[in-house]
Amino acid sequence: MSNIFGNKLRTLREEKQIPQRQLASVLEIDTATYCKIEKGDRRAKREQVMTLSETLKTGFKELLQLWSADKVYEIIENEDDATQILNVVAESIVNYQTKTAKV
Repeated sequence: MSNIFGNKLRTLREEKQIPQRQLASVLEIDTATYCKIEKGDRRAKREQVMTLSETLKTGFKELLQLWSADKVYEIIENEDDATQILNVVAESIVNYQTKTAKV
């Protein structure tokens, strides 16, 4: 299981010397649940990503990308052709963006 998002949260929290219990309080969850988010045993909700970015004074876009990457990884981690799946998705996104940019 990938835990890019949780690792980033831990790094930011430690850099800012914020205890887990404080972030848990801001998210209105218990400390054990927040700890599971950092460890990657539980996924944060999308709205919690926004709250965390504000509290940790870091970019929402970066945290959302890491959170999304973990979700994608979770879906395809056991697929033999995971890299090819990602390539197909990337190509589809580029095609969609190109098409919508012309409109």
